[in-house]
Amino acid sequence: MNNMTTNELEQTLQQDETIQLIDVRETDEYAGGHIKQAKNVPLSELTERTNELDPSRPLHVICLSGGRSMNAAMYLEQAGFDVTNVDGGMMSWEGNVTR
Repeated sequence: MNNMTTNELEQTLQQDETIQLIDVRETDEYAGGHIKQAKNVPLSELTERTNELDPSRPLHVICLSGGRSMNAAMYLEQAGFDVTNVDGGMMSWEGNVTR
């Protein structure tokens, strides 16, 4: 599994706004502010919603601080995804957020 910082994620998003980014925080946390390109797939629903993700494209995973996204990334890697965990999560994110 790969890891990247939030600064690296922001640079990646500026270069390619079509990246597959999921936010595994719960729905209420996501509603409080999220990265525009992020799709909300709460960790508690991930196993049931994995089919919504494209296994042919790299996947980036973010949460609040990096713990839940690490768990999600380990699961998704075992499921065959090329996955990158975003270290530091939304607590480290300095870019724009959407509500």
